[in-house]
This record gives sequence, C-alpha cells and structure tokens, in this order.
Amino acid sequence: MHESHPSLAALRGRIAMLAGAAPAEAGRIVTGHGGIDGALGGGLARGRLHEIFAADAGEAGSAAGFAAMLALRARAAEMADGDADVDAHPGEGLLWLRCDEAERRGGGLYAPGLADLGGAADGLLLAVAPDPVALLRGAGDAARCPGLAVVVVECWGDPRVLDLTATRRLTLAAEDSGVSVLLLRIDARASPSAADTRWRVRAAPSRALAANAPGQAAFEVELLRQRSGIADLRWRVEWDRERIVFREAIREPALPGAVVPLPSRGSAAGGATADRRIA
Repeated sequence: MHESHPSLAALRGRIAMLAGAAPAEAGRIVTGHGGIDGALGGGLARGRLHEIFAADAGEAGSAAGFAAMLALRARAAEMADGDADVDAHPGEGLLWLRCDEAERRGGGLYAPGLADLGGAADGLLLAVAPDPVALLRGAGDAARCPGLAVVVVECWGDPRVLDLTATRRLTLAAEDSGVSVLLLRIDARASPSAADTRWRVRAAPSRALAANAPGQAAFEVELLRQRSGIADLRWRVEWDRERIVFREAIREPALPGAVVPLPSRGSAAGGATADRRIA
C-alpha cells in the first residue's frame, strides 16, 4: 500500500538512509546502499526467501540483472565470512534455476555476462526444469544444499503450484541451511507469500562515464513488503562491479533554462498556438 502523502514516504526514506550508518546485524548481507541497508535493519536477511518482481514483462531483463547482482553480493558476503564457523555459513556456489518457458520467452542466460557484473562465469551453475512443479522441487532441494551460497529461482507467470505453502517450504529450507533464495517473478502478479522481502524493479537511466561511455547499470527499486519493518520505499541504485555492491545512483543534472514549445492542442508539428513552458 502506498503512502497517502509523498512527504511521509520521503521522511521514512530519510530515516532509513540515516539508519544505514549503523553496523550490520549478524545474519545480514550488506548491499552497500545506506538507505536499503538501513530499511532492512543492516542488510538483506541471510538464509531467507526474497521475491523480486519485474515492474512489467518488458522489465524482465532489469529484474534478472538485479537478481544476479543481489546473488553476487550474497556470494561475496559468504566468501568474506569463509573463515567463520562452517556450520553457520553455507558454501560459495551460485545456482540459477529456471523453466523451459523462461528459455523460450526470455532467451538463454549468457554466463560470461556475469563477468561483466564482477562475478566469475565458472561460479554459476544453471539448471533448467521442464515445468513449475519440477522447478519448485529442485528449488527446495537446492535450498537445503550447504555447498551453495544463493539460489535464484526464475519463474514466469502465475503457476498454481507457486502458492503460500510452496513459499513456506522454501523459507523453511533456507532458514534451516542458511542458503539465501531469490525468487525471480517475471510477468507475474504478487500473491500471498512467506518471503522475507518483496521487491519491484525497473530500469533507470545510467550516468555516462568518460568519453560518453555507457555507465553502470542503474535501477529504480521499490521495497514493497518486508515481514518485520517498514516498506513502500523507493530508491535509485547503480551497481559497482569493482566492489560488488550497490550504491546511490547519481542523477544527471537537468538542462538549465531549456525552453520547449508545446502546442495547446493538436500535434506538435502543426499548432498555430503554442504555450512556451520551462522544461
């Protein structure tokens, strides 16, 4: 549910940003973005189920990219804790599960692209299931595997088997093993779920680098829900592939004094009467 007044949402976002300066709690995966980490109590909960929704079907690539980056961040956090008690932290593997339908509608995953995000292509395991039933069965088994750091489960549409009971099973498996599970939902509607957090993702303009080179990947992300804590918060973030973290996206300054003629009626090409408005 959205805030009834935009200033209230902005105030809550500011409080979350200030809270981001606090140290991360145990069992949290620090994203690197102060506002997000503050809103989540120190970072994304490790060993839990998290849902990532594309804002619409056209944002499938953006949602998948965001899920891949979160997976790399989770894996990096596990590697940093490698000297900790092996029973308290799972392994370092990254498994991506998807259905045949995802292959048909979204195309095959390009593993070398993981290297462009700062990961290692040989660190990715890919498995394709014939249908949603097999997908969820495989996800449950993978979530119990101590050799994995994170499991991405990509599901298109709204299969009947992906209900509250199914997400509870995934949650229990993740909590028992410490393996983080990212449920990537494409062309789907939100429904009752046991997930710890729910996100909605869409692409955002990136900031150009030197010589007008393409900038880092940027997203508009919205925290729709979390089981214990504030939600309905939005941020614009970009990915730092060198440090494997998210950071606040720097917005390009608006063009000063740009004047664009806009017709009061009819098309922009033919109007005899036009209002001049400051863009």
